[in-house]
Amino acid sequence: MNGEAPAVDRRREDIVRANMPLVGHLVREMLARVPAHVNRDDLLSAGYAALVAAARGFDAERGVPFPRFAAARVRGALLDELRGLDWASRSVRQRARRTDAAREELIAELGRTPTVPELAGRLGCTVEDIENAEGDVHRATVFSLQGFATATADDIVTEPTAGPEEMLIIRERLGYLRHAVEALPERLRAVVQGYFFEERPMAEIATDLGVSESRVSQLRAEALVLLRDGMNTHLDPAMAAQDPPKEGCVARRRAAYYDRIASRGTLSTRLALTGPDGLPVAA
Repeated sequence: MNGEAPAVDRRREDIVRANMPLVGHLVREMLARVPAHVNRDDLLSAGYAALVAAARGFDAERGVPFPRFAAARVRGALLDELRGLDWASRSVRQRARRTDAAREELIAELGRTPTVPELAGRLGCTVEDIENAEGDVHRATVFSLQGFATATADDIVTEPTAGPEEMLIIRERLGYLRHAVEALPERLRAVVQGYFFEERPMAEIATDLGVSESRVSQLRAEALVLLRDGMNTHLDPAMAAQDPPKEGCVARRRAAYYDRIASRGTLSTRLALTGPDGLPVAA
């Protein structure tokens, strides 16, 4: 019995490590839907805590793959974190207070509610600035009241369990994806692994590679195109045929990359990279 507890703890740690990129993906997805001032690190912290809790409460006998089980709980934790935020940034609040103070002064002077041009004149800004500031405050209020409730039902309810055939397809795709990443040219592979799997800042990756952040962004875009086309070439040839590469050295390099993906394994070895629950298998 004493040996079982450490083994279970190690298994949970392995599950958490293997699924940390899932938290990063969900946080990036959430950040695309919220105001720019929302702190990424706060969301990551909430997401990782939910991932650890999901690993503790996971029961494989229910037949739900852990990534799907964890995703629902991580999304729920991110939504809870967002509900507790003040959706208006400090600058928005400061502009709102200045506008309110100027409006009160003009009401006292004019004996009526000032017009927007009069308010803009007092503040030394344009009418458009006033309208934009009021719009920011309004959006912040709506976000705060809604608490992103519209996304709650879809995000928290667990999806139906994948059937055996669907799980085989998912595992094959994951195997191809791993091989496609491994087959990337060295610099592109370093960018993909650093940015997507290790969650490293782009500036840090740029320093390691001795290039600018904009160059890292270009390499990331190039890698994603290669990965997409490489996956489509092997899994969805009809999709790949819609955008065939042009002739020349670029086309030859791409063809060589597609061949490297294929040479890295077979269907059996790709399925062996993940277990029946969709989790990566330790090397």
